[in-house]
Amino acid sequence: MIQQMLDFFPYFFSSPSVLGWSLAVIFAAIWLACYRPPLFSKPWLWAILAAGAVLTPIAIDISYFLLGTGISKLYGYFWSRQTIQSWGLLLSVPKMFIFGLVWEGAKLLPVGVYWWLKERKIEPKLGLLIGVVAGAGFGFFYAQFALNSFILDSSWSWQLVQAVGLKAFSGFWENFFLLGLNVASTALAAWGLAKGWGWKFYLVAGSIFVVTNYFSVLYDYGLISSTQAEFLIATWALIVVGVTLWLREKKSNVSRRK
Repeated sequence: MIQQMLDFFPYFFSSPSVLGWSLAVIFAAIWLACYRPPLFSKPWLWAILAAGAVLTPIAIDISYFLLGTGISKLYGYFWSRQTIQSWGLLLSVPKMFIFGLVWEGAKLLPVGVYWWLKERKIEPKLGLLIGVVAGAGFGFFYAQFALNSFILDSSWSWQLVQAVGLKAFSGFWENFFLLGLNVASTALAAWGLAKGWGWKFYLVAGSIFVVTNYFSVLYDYGLISSTQAEFLIATWALIVVGVTLWLREKKSNVSRRK
């Protein structure tokens, strides 16, 4: 397992493409533009963005290989393969919640460092914007990986578009909304941290991850189609983004601390 974890890092960047990287940059820029974080008046936010990006493959590696393997073995100790398969809709929830806590914890790490350096006192709106930037860095790096994998696996080309129509773009728009969710969930958790409700909103952010990925579980069990799963992910993303944008626009005295 240790070797698999080490091998994942070069694999994370193993299928680069100009299209995949370009779309990841565009998607991240669009979501950042929605929240308008002060990246130029507070240039230290770029370090937050970079930290969120660097932590992406680490969080994925830990969750899928270390924790994923451990949870699967734990399930196998108590139940048979058939039982696990039969109860998969239920048993997948705690696994996804733990994964969500790892991912959100990674995204919140740079936010938490800044919060601690400021003696655990930051204005909630500034906390939200720091979360936006950290989430965008994480989401950007994950998006390039997912987009490049989609392009490689589907042998994406304009000929594919002519053959299957709009379905050829499904991997693109799904990752657009997933990036938005990465931004919004961390923004919400960071806002809660600044308000003094850190652990509560950390759990909320982990729950957002569960809901997002549960649509894929429903698809795997044949309960919904891939189009329905993508539509539900997009709808869920717009709901969570809407909440965080509302918090972003609430009237308050924006902190000017550098």
